[in-house]
Amino acid sequence: MARETKFHLANGVHRVLMKLSGERLGWRVIGMPVIELTTTGRKSGQPRSTMLTAPLSPGDGYVIVASRGGDPSHPDWFRNIEADPLVDVRTRTGTRHMVAKIASAEERATLWPEITARYPRYAQYQSKTEREIPVVILEPRH
Repeated sequence: MARETKFHLANGVHRVLMKLSGERLGWRVIGMPVIELTTTGRKSGQPRSTMLTAPLSPGDGYVIVASRGGDPSHPDWFRNIEADPLVDVRTRTGTRHMVAKIASAEERATLWPEITARYPRYAQYQSKTEREIPVVILEPRH
């Protein structure tokens, strides 16, 4: 099975679990909060949603990681926010309009050790790929 198909299948299974449980289940995975990130497709202009873990949630925001399991290419959602950083984030408590900011080198240098200390799987993903896995900061729109 192609890797892309596996990602879509896993996302679909996650959504089914949430729906069947009346959204009581699925908002935490491996100790991390789960968010539904909706971006605008860079080619289609249509809304595109994906379920993601958020290893850090400072203040009113979230930090997410464009790991794609250590694949050599960035996930589609990351390429979408490069084109349009205005996103919607749905959590157990509702949907918020947010802006996605790719962490600068300095911000990543601070965030990455904290992320990998809490969730070593991200370090494993980084070891699988030559690309530097981006860290993305989601903040409320003002």
